[in-house]
Amino acid sequence: MMPKCPSGKVVYHSLTLAEDALIDAWGRYNYSIGKGPVNVYQCEDCGNFHFTSKGQMNQRLQMELDSGHIARARRAFHLEQGLKRK
Repeated sequence: MMPKCPSGKVVYHSLTLAEDALIDAWGRYNYSIGKGPVNVYQCEDCGNFHFTSKGQMNQRLQMELDSGHIARARRAFHLEQGLKRK
């Protein structure tokens, strides 16, 4: 059974898993700067990690945006989704 948080937010068991999921989410969804999650934090209630849309952008996320990796991942994801609909 997956642990739950009183906040109802999705739980990630480590900082690395949360950062990986954050980067993946940016590759799947059309977030823009100022919209959507920008970092992760360790929850005081459950001890696990969650996304946050507040504060500074996560350093790994910023590097992935700057390198163009997220833009390429987003294009690939949307292309794949389009092929699945046919």
